[in-house]
Amino acid sequence: MDFNSDALTPEALHQACERLDRDGVASFLGTIITDTVDAMCGRLAALARVRDRDPLVRRLMAGVHIEGPFLNPGDGFRGAHPLDAIRPADVDVMQRLLDAAAGLTRIVTLAPESDPGGHVTRMLAGAGIRVSAGHSDATVDELRAAIDAGLSMFTHLGNGCPMQTHRHDNIVQRVLSLRERPWITFIADGAHVPLPALGNYLRLAGYDRAIVVSDAIAPAGLGPGRYTLGRRDVVVGADMVPRAPDRSHFVGSAVTMRQSAENLRTGLELPAAVVRQLTVENPARVLSG
Repeated sequence: MDFNSDALTPEALHQACERLDRDGVASFLGTIITDTVDAMCGRLAALARVRDRDPLVRRLMAGVHIEGPFLNPGDGFRGAHPLDAIRPADVDVMQRLLDAAAGLTRIVTLAPESDPGGHVTRMLAGAGIRVSAGHSDATVDELRAAIDAGLSMFTHLGNGCPMQTHRHDNIVQRVLSLRERPWITFIADGAHVPLPALGNYLRLAGYDRAIVVSDAIAPAGLGPGRYTLGRRDVVVGADMVPRAPDRSHFVGSAVTMRQSAENLRTGLELPAAVVRQLTVENPARVLSG
């Protein structure tokens, strides 16, 4: 089920929650990604309406994650987010999105460089909404200023950035240099960040400040084929990695949290207690705080 489809039906969302429940997921955030403000508002409102009427959805969907539209528009940094809908951070636009989500917004991902002065960041943090940097090429100074304004997380580090970048001065190194301040999240499918690199990043970030996220879209737990994410077509090959049809970049993930935990156990040989910390305990701390 594509949460970013205008064809969202209560039955489809219920079925997705049934599958997540069977997979051992205690709670999740429904993510709405960059599109026109009207489209994003419509999709947020649809999620809120269905959640309000369906006890299973209400139990599992802890809220929503708004990823965009205040992102870095540069090639590589915007990832699967449509260029024509990316825009500078704006308090009034942010309030429209929050109103559409009817109080369910738990996390907003934005690029700090899109929010000069930190006005949207302060607005969100003041409302108790966690602000996460992502799809960003912020400098260290911009990251520090955003953290001072209330930013407290980084979204899927190592992704939402170009395949070719400066070998030392890049967003991964900048975020890791500030690792004692924000939570840092990673995708553990072995493709978005190869497992040897993921192991290095997790050790440097520290298991107490790292979180494994799925970044999962419609094909999660299914198989190869053609899918959608909002207005984009997505192709999943035999390697179970969603990509743009021209294979130029990833488009979300098809990994489940159960598969992610298995990758941590077998691919990185992490102890069961650490796997639980990264996939269960730390995410719960973020959502409760």
